[in-house]
Amino acid sequence: MKDTISNAGKFQNADITADGSARARVAFSDPQTIWFNTGTLCNITCVNCYIDSSPTNDALEYIGVDDVRGYLEELDGLAWSVREIAFTGGEPFMNPQMCAMAREALSRGYEVLILTNAMLPMMRPNVQADLAALCAEFGDKLTLRVSLDHWSQAAHDEMRGAGSYERTLKGMDWLRGAGVKMAVAARSLWHETDAETRAGFAKMFAAHSYNIDAQDPAITVIFPEMDETVEVPEITTACWGILDKTPESVMCASSRMVVKRKGCAPSVVACTLLPYDLEFDLGPTLEGASRDVALNHPHCAKFCVLGGASCSA
Repeated sequence: MKDTISNAGKFQNADITADGSARARVAFSDPQTIWFNTGTLCNITCVNCYIDSSPTNDALEYIGVDDVRGYLEELDGLAWSVREIAFTGGEPFMNPQMCAMAREALSRGYEVLILTNAMLPMMRPNVQADLAALCAEFGDKLTLRVSLDHWSQAAHDEMRGAGSYERTLKGMDWLRGAGVKMAVAARSLWHETDAETRAGFAKMFAAHSYNIDAQDPAITVIFPEMDETVEVPEITTACWGILDKTPESVMCASSRMVVKRKGCAPSVVACTLLPYDLEFDLGPTLEGASRDVALNHPHCAKFCVLGGASCSA
């Protein structure tokens, strides 16, 4: 349900905003990343998880290697410039076919990005063996972006539960030893400046000998918080000039995500942040999902346009 107390009356019409202005739209102008949601099941429950992942939420089913292969075969026939296939969840390594799906994409020459909390699902011996083999064969074409909400244990555990930080660092230590390329996804809710947060991560990375650049926003990604109860402005066509931004800078200009809702065939959605909202479901094929997208959700404003964030590198 879009409407909240703070945003009452807004984000109701795909074409016009609450004050009658023309709503901004974004064309799929630069296809770079195709995402696959591997399923909403996760080994932990985090505060403010945008997709409500948990050990019991299976609203998005496990997607399989045959599903991924079908979309990659469709992609072969499209004149798109996609360079990256990315996987998110839930926790992707809960899905027993995660490494097989990564191999399918890597073997076709794509870069692969996997988002993970680097905890127990990733640390199973069979997964470690598969990841080590993928790293040995494909090298830096494979990146694991680890969810590390903050550089400090106390703040990270506040979001993910006591002991989470220690278990995640254990996973990162293993990835470092295996030579797997790492990135980090953090949050911006701790009243620190961007520079302060990055300095904290730089110190922490150095202490653990992690080869992660804390100053590169594509490697250490600091995401704005997404809270639909917080009032945000709607984005009109006039906002591009006011904000000195372009539609091409917004995530839905360059990416799409495949989801598999429970009991349904896979479909393509406009945004990784909106897997449940049917307004942003663009149909079963990549080609059909290439139409433009109306910025008709609070996340479009706060996360993408005003926050300037992107789930891709």
